[in-house]
Amino acid sequence: MSIEQFESLGLWLGLGVLYLFIIMAIRDVLKKSNAPKIGQFFVWLVLFLSPAVFIIKSIVPYFFE
Repeated sequence: MSIEQFESLGLWLGLGVLYLFIIMAIRDVLKKSNAPKIGQFFVWLVLFLSPAVFIIKSIVPYFFE
């Protein structure tokens, strides 16, 4: 395994772990705040669309080369 592959793997794993901690924190805040269901829906929608944009941003340049 080269240094570049190790760094790339570490980046993706680190971001995944960080994202899981963010999910747990937001879940806890929403649970304790008694937020309305529509507000919870939009919080989760934004939370799950953000990594999709990050992944799409990484994939799209391969199609334009």
